[in-house]
Amino acid sequence: MSNIRIGSGIDVHRFSNTPGSDNTIVLGGVPIPHDYSLLAHSDGDVLIHALIDAILGAQALGDIGRHFPDTDGRYKDISSLLLLSEVTTMMAEQGWSLVNADITLVAEAPRLSPYIELIRGCLAQALEVTPAEISVKATTSEGLGFTGRREGIAAYASVLLQKAS
Repeated sequence: MSNIRIGSGIDVHRFSNTPGSDNTIVLGGVPIPHDYSLLAHSDGDVLIHALIDAILGAQALGDIGRHFPDTDGRYKDISSLLLLSEVTTMMAEQGWSLVNADITLVAEAPRLSPYIELIRGCLAQALEVTPAEISVKATTSEGLGFTGRREGIAAYASVLLQKAS
């Protein structure tokens, strides 16, 4: 068995249909003001959900739904940072450590560039690495598809894990 593994993850969440001044979305554990909230069983953090799937996938442990099903009331409105903490513990117990993570968010709005460094720091702390190991990028879909119509947000994550010798 190789001591290096690559994993990838994707997640998507739809925006609510009701605009409001008190709406906030959470991305990478960071609350971001927005016109709409994200519909989800948990806090709807698409970035962390994609990252969790990438980490679990690299270990061949299935996906986020297998470990934290939306049919389980314990995960209703839970912070995705808590789920990431559990996955980080699972990873360490199996002897794996994160070498790096590369994450791309796709959204027309809100503008995410002001939050990227906060997100990197939050993720690094949760994953017990330095921000240098975490890459977070944001892009639009140039008005195309569901993200272009501002119906939701998508996140794509890739990770490299290494097992201790």
